This record gives sequence, structure tokens and C-alpha cells, in this order.
Amino acid sequence: MALPVVSVLSTQKKKKPSLVLTLSSAGLLIGVGSAAFWVLSQGRLFSRLPVGANIIPQDALFAVSLTTDASQWQKLRSFGTKETQGELDKYLLELRDRFLTNNGYDFQKDISPWVGEEVTIAILAPDMKQPAPLPLATDKIATKEQSMVMVLPIKNPQSAKTILTQTKMLKGGKLVDRTYQGIAIKETEGQNKENFSAALLDQRFLVITDNPKATERAIDAYKNKTTLATTGGFADNFPKIANYQPFAQFYVNVPIAAKIAAASPNRPLPAQVLAQLQNNQGLAGTLSLESEGIRLKGVSWLNPNSQRTLTVENNAGGMQNRLPAETLMMLSGGNLKRLWADYVLTSHSNPVSPIPPETIRSGVKSLSNNELDLDRDLLSWMGGEFSVSVMPSIAKEGYKEDFRAAFVFMVRASDRALAESSIKRLDDIMKNQYQFQIQPATIADKPAVNWIGPYGTLTATHGWLDNDVAYLIMGAPVTDKIVPRPNNTLASTFPFQKTVPSDPNPTNGQFFLDVERTVKNFPLPTLFSNQEIVLEATRSIGITSAVSDSHSNRYDIFIGLKKGDKPAPLPSPTSIPIP
Repeated sequence: MALPVVSVLSTQKKKKPSLVLTLSSAGLLIGVGSAAFWVLSQGRLFSRLPVGANIIPQDALFAVSLTTDASQWQKLRSFGTKETQGELDKYLLELRDRFLTNNGYDFQKDISPWVGEEVTIAILAPDMKQPAPLPLATDKIATKEQSMVMVLPIKNPQSAKTILTQTKMLKGGKLVDRTYQGIAIKETEGQNKENFSAALLDQRFLVITDNPKATERAIDAYKNKTTLATTGGFADNFPKIANYQPFAQFYVNVPIAAKIAAASPNRPLPAQVLAQLQNNQGLAGTLSLESEGIRLKGVSWLNPNSQRTLTVENNAGGMQNRLPAETLMMLSGGNLKRLWADYVLTSHSNPVSPIPPETIRSGVKSLSNNELDLDRDLLSWMGGEFSVSVMPSIAKEGYKEDFRAAFVFMVRASDRALAESSIKRLDDIMKNQYQFQIQPATIADKPAVNWIGPYGTLTATHGWLDNDVAYLIMGAPVTDKIVPRPNNTLASTFPFQKTVPSDPNPTNGQFFLDVERTVKNFPLPTLFSNQEIVLEATRSIGITSAVSDSHSNRYDIFIGLKKGDKPAPLPSPTSIPIP
């Protein structure tokens, strides 16, 4: 294999980015995969585990396996607008030139004849068996070097051996041979004071690393069967998300990632949070390209020896039948009380939590002048299915529009008597502390309560649907859209049915966002670079989740994308001669 490809990769690693626990699937997969596209080409067959799962050591922080089918990469290029297609093509060209052209390699001539059906790239955790560098750093784990391992299956061993011995790969360095556990290894020396290794395993896999010790760790794992394939829960859970000819598969080692994050001096994890994360073992996903967008099937699982277990409770899936077709966004779940308890368990004093639980609790007390306690007075009776949604206002002729949208909250009460008592106290707080008028109303023969602001604006309405589903609408007056139950529901719309996955079923939660209509009607805060052009290329986003068993959760995500013009072939590279 072309050692300079790995050489160029590794020269970028001197300043390594810190590992973040929040998985940014699209950016990371496309970033790594774009490079692999120029290194690989060949169809992909169905497999239940990623290639290299029986080679990569168990302490890998992250692993991603990518298709080598050029038609799938062409399909990826067909999605989006001219702007997003142009950005992707620019990125692909830059990576092709960096990893192949600038090192004297031609894809069709040098790579295609021997490479197999997919490639796996993994990042190994620092080898903690080695002594820490002196002087001793306070963040021992974080300061140690992480290593990269690439596993490439071989369909033509002779061609692979030929390219492995080519000397054009070296710029001022030399190749040296050595043997480890009976495996021949070729390494570079004299190249920016860094050594890179390549080894053939059983004439079937080419293993390339940016650290000789990493090569030895991979060989040890392969021979001793201490690989990803034998990691607790890996072989049991990956088949749950297997798909024919996926574009990519990935795996995140949660406990090791948590340890490294905890060692970071910038955002340390508290001991209690780290202890909770140690119960988790893995997060994995399969990314597939479909005719209308991208589908991600994910699974997360606990350590098989974890004392913590999951409650199999999949009671969601009904709220979309209570919402009107014009709903822009919906987030639903099966049990709000339990969801909050789980959030508290992993988020207490956690600096990476979006909102600390204590901040929410103190906020409720502050707004109610200590009259209401979040856990005791509100969440205690919210033990059923719930939804949070956004609906656009629909201005009527002659009506002055005070709000552009409505926030709609629904929850099935597990204790209606307690719920009514808490809601009555909330009415009193709005009346006595905020000078709202609390006015009884009747909507479709059902009683309701309106909150009228100090300036006479209808601000909110609450009431009951059926016998045990409470609702609260804030903003635009859209009560008549949910009372009585609408005939044309969100669940019946084409965008919802095409976007929100039907599996897993039953479900404990769903999410739907009509990106096109939301972006057109409301300005959104900037969360990432190039956000505007990315959203312009996206139609909708849907998520369905479920608790599979006492140790695992399943997630299906679909991102509906616009289709652009048929992409033209990428420009041919300009060869750069190697001295």
C-alpha cells in the first residue's frame, strides 16, 4: 500500500484535536470518508461486522468503515444544491490531491487493482502500558499520542505486495524490514522523525499505522482475539443495524472516550458522571444512501457487566395523531418523568450537558416565586406519553397577529387529580405574580382556560383532550387546530410518512422537523459553519428511537435531501513527480 498516503495523513496529527463525546456523524464520516474514496474503489457485499473488526484492538476510541463503491460516492455528490455540491467536490479534490496526487499515486493504476471491498480507519487510545512522558503531566491520558490504524482487505495479494515495495513513496527516507510475532513489517525512517508501518496479515489484510507500536498492538489483538469483534456487546449489537451495501459504519468506545474527556483540563467530567458513563460500552451506526436522502441506523449499549439496566418501555407513537398537518416540528417521548430521571442521572454537574438539571429546577422555582417544585409538582404526574411541537400561526381576516408561531405541549397524565391541583396553582401564580387574567373558555364543547396578558393579548391556553391528556399552548391561538382532534393529522402527511422512520416499532420517542418550511418562516440561530447552505439542501429530518432490551437502545434517523443536477466528473489530477 502507498505509505505516503499514510505519511501525509500522519503529518497532520502533530496537533491532535481533543475527542468530543457528542457524535457529529455527518461531518466526521464525510471528512474521513472523502480521503478513503480516492484510496479505494470496488463494490461492497453485505457483512454483519465492519471489515477489520477482528484486527482492531478493543481499546480503539473510534472506528469507521467506508464503502469502496464509487457509484455510492457519485450518489452522495448528487444530493443537495449547487452550493453544497460545489463544497463537497472541492473537499474531495483537496483530499485526493493531498493523499494521492501529491505523493505520485494514481488511483486507477496504483490502488484499484488490489484493494478489497471496504476500508476501516480506527483511532486507538494511548497505550497506558507505556510510562508517561516527563515531566509528568496532570492529564496523563490526554497528553499521550493517539494512533491511527487503517485496515484494507486485499483482493489481489500480488498487486498489494508490488505497491508495498515501491520506493517512490519516500521523500528523503528509507524503508526498513522487521518481524513481529512472525509477521513481516515494513516501516519508514527519516521522514519528519516519524515512522509508519505496514504489514500483511494472512495475505488478506493490509494494516497501516502511523506508529510502529500501534502495528504491534493490532497484531497482538489479532492473534490473541482481543479485538473489536470480541468487545462486550459488539458482535451482538452491530447486526441490529446491519444493512445491505451501507455507505459507512462507525463505532465509538464510550468508556474510553469518557476517560479521555475527563482527563482534559478544559472540560473535565465530574467523577459521578464518569462513573455513569462507565456503564455504557458502545455507540454504533450504519449510514446508507437512499433515493431521497441519507438514513442512519444506530444502536447504543451498556457494558454487559453493568449494574445499571434499561427499562423496556416503548409507549410513544400516538401524539402525531393529535397534531394538525401544518405542524413544523414535533418531539415526542413515552414517559417524561422517566426521561427526566435519566437525564439527571448522567447530567448532574456535567459541564458538557446542554442545560444542567439544577438550572432548570432553580428556574422553575424562581419563575414561580418558590411556589412550584419541578419534580414534586410537575413531573410527578407526567408519567405518560408527551410531545413538544411548533405550529405556524394562521392569521384570520381582520385579526391582528401577535405571534408568528405556537408552542404546543401535550402530556398524558399518570395522576389526573394531582395534575389538576398543580395546574390550578400555576393559574394562581400567573394571576397573582404576573397580573394575567385567568379566563374560562369553551372550545368545541370542551372546557379550557385562557391566559390574557396585561395588555389584553391572549398568551396561552390550557385544557384536557379526552380524559387524561393535558395540553398547554403558548403563542399563536391554535387551540381550534387540536380541539377537536384534527381530521388531517401530522401522521397522515406525506413529509412525515416519508421522513420519520417506521422502525423501530413500538417506539419510545420520535422527532420530526420540516426544514424547508421552518427555514422559510423563522430565522434560526447559527450552530455550525455553512449552516445556511446545508439547511437549504435539506427537506426534512426524522428520528425514531426505542429501548431494544435491558442493555441497548435503537435509533433510526432519516435526513431528506434535495436532488441537484447530475454531477459532472471531477477534474483529473495534475501529476506531481516524486524525486
